[in-house]
Amino acid sequence: MVKVTAMDVYKLLPQTNCEKCGEASCMAFAAKLSEKESDISLCTELVGENFKKLDDLLAPFVKEIIIGKDDKFSLIGGDEVLYRYEESYYNQTIIAIDIPDDLEESQFDERIKKIEDTKFERTGESLKLDAIALRNKSQNPKKFAECAKKLKSSKYPVFLLTFDSIAMEAALKEIGDERPLMYAATENNFDEMANLAIKYQCPITVSSPGNLEKMKDLVFTLKSLGVEDIVLDPGTLTGKALGDTLDNFVMCRRLAIEEKDENFRYPLLGIPALVRLDNEDDEIKKGVMEATVASTLINKYADALILKGTEIWELIPILTLRQSVYTDPRKPQAVDSGIYEFGEVDKDSPVILTTNFALTYYTVEGDLKSGKATCYLLVLDTTGKAVDVAIAGGQFDGKAVADLIKDTGIENKINTRKMVIPGLAALLSGEIEDETGWEVMVGPRDSSAAADFITDKF
Repeated sequence: MVKVTAMDVYKLLPQTNCEKCGEASCMAFAAKLSEKESDISLCTELVGENFKKLDDLLAPFVKEIIIGKDDKFSLIGGDEVLYRYEESYYNQTIIAIDIPDDLEESQFDERIKKIEDTKFERTGESLKLDAIALRNKSQNPKKFAECAKKLKSSKYPVFLLTFDSIAMEAALKEIGDERPLMYAATENNFDEMANLAIKYQCPITVSSPGNLEKMKDLVFTLKSLGVEDIVLDPGTLTGKALGDTLDNFVMCRRLAIEEKDENFRYPLLGIPALVRLDNEDDEIKKGVMEATVASTLINKYADALILKGTEIWELIPILTLRQSVYTDPRKPQAVDSGIYEFGEVDKDSPVILTTNFALTYYTVEGDLKSGKATCYLLVLDTTGKAVDVAIAGGQFDGKAVADLIKDTGIENKINTRKMVIPGLAALLSGEIEDETGWEVMVGPRDSSAAADFITDKF
């Protein structure tokens, strides 16, 4: 893939340097556009053919699709590259949880609540689910529509899962105005589903398990009918056929980005929940396999997934992997350097030192809070590097710690001049003492022991 350069963009701009976009020149604006840090709509003089050409030039290889609307929507697609090291992935894989429409009312409500309440924090970010996938298990259009209506009050956008166009229309009459994702159009129901997608202006999934040529034909026909928002389901084949699933996902993304095939430039949907079908394993093994398939598909370009399991032990690895994959590899995760207080600190409270790498900081923070420690935490700016990496890179040394002490004014807050440094920084203890004039204590290598260390030593 050839990256769009600032010069490519500049050639299509008015080149008047009017500054109405907020930039000093058209070249500066072009640079922002090429890095996706601005929007072409800010150029009021860009009209007609050049606007269309530039819009096409800047469009991602994989079309962005909105599912839901207003305050409950998810954006999928928008991928530009095959490999994360080339450029950050932007729109996270959205995780939808399956709800069959044949549940008792109390079970239905309980499942919605569990989906909405699933949340945990990691490195300062709240990780949660994204959508509800309503499945027409009852095969009753009226029942399906009634359940769809209940989901109007839910927090999340909805996937409508049925191959029955009559049931789909019944549900769309209730929530079609909320842009649910229709699942799915196949070669057997294509005309009816296409008409519904056009009528209700909803995104629609094309399902053609294991047959990419058929999928291409269906997408081409949908586009010719005027449908713009399409999601691709190449099929989640399980068991020994899982390798074929991965091959199809990779092929779809390669066709979109490397071959620029217009019929594959759409988000991909996977259904790890299918591993539970015709599976005699116990629930634990099913959950493990579902999480494994989900994690694998996240790594292989899935933009949306449908799961059945809601146990936190199954979801934590999936959501944690997703967070890692969609973190910009060019920008280390970091927190602000400075002083952080834990407990009711006073002038005799101990001082702990760590780095501003987000994972390090939030791990230390969690351990100090869970251990009910009372202390000051000095956070050193290591440009988002962990302790050992920052020491090797020269960001963590005696002078840097001395500058941190001076900049934060910590000496005005305490009577003592003692500091606990990470166990991994033990070799720097003498250097830090020489540069700061403080007494340095080498703490544990693992912050899980930090609270007990403070209690024992102070």
